[in-house]
Amino acid sequence: MAAGRVDTSLVSIRDAADIRRAAEALRDIAMELGSYWVVAADNIASKQPMVDAEGNVLAPAVFGHTGPNQLWWMDTRLALNSPIARACRYESEPFWANADGYRTRHPNRYLDAIDLSNFEKRALVRATITVPVHLPFGQIGMAAFGTRDPDKTDLSAEFEQHADTLMVLAHRFIGGYAQVMRTRQWLPTDCQLTKREIECLRWAAVGKTDKEISLILARSHATVRFHIQNAGEKLNAVNRSQTIFKAAQLGYLGLAN
Repeated sequence: MAAGRVDTSLVSIRDAADIRRAAEALRDIAMELGSYWVVAADNIASKQPMVDAEGNVLAPAVFGHTGPNQLWWMDTRLALNSPIARACRYESEPFWANADGYRTRHPNRYLDAIDLSNFEKRALVRATITVPVHLPFGQIGMAAFGTRDPDKTDLSAEFEQHADTLMVLAHRFIGGYAQVMRTRQWLPTDCQLTKREIECLRWAAVGKTDKEISLILARSHATVRFHIQNAGEKLNAVNRSQTIFKAAQLGYLGLAN
């Protein structure tokens, strides 16, 4: 199968009934591309593994992770301990990694600072191509792909050849799964903050008080308080902290360049 010619509709998920079929297609395409195994998670912060419409865990049922050293999906601490999952919090593009470091298409100093000691024990793999999947509301998923050769630790050629295709597949599969399985509405719909509200919240997010923000923006203390309270009402937040959190979840408080 040629890279870039994969039919992404095969891994698309429109309702829960599609999950098993899409997971099997992802597994088969990965195998055909480069004899890759697949690890997939829709939310690295969740203890719940990905499941099909009947509740079967995809890791053992579809992706074949059943061996004694392959029960990663049962380790609820993995997202905190794994250097692979941790890297997904700081990188949005595909990367490949082994005990010697992370390789990305663009420099990322955050990845350079991640501790890689005992890499194989903590990551449960010797090397992997990983696709972070950053979803709405701060949710982060990931799909990792590795060769079935247990001695292979250099995936530079595989990364160059297949990273873009794996990225498209991972985003389509995990994005569709998250959309179908997300049942609770955490944030108000179609919430639009004003420029002033965003300015005040950005300063509040870095710890500035209303008085300090008023001095920075050359506005009165009352005006700053009004903007933050008004933003909280729009976001259906119960306090200042939740207002900042919800605004960040919607991407209003992105870090400045």
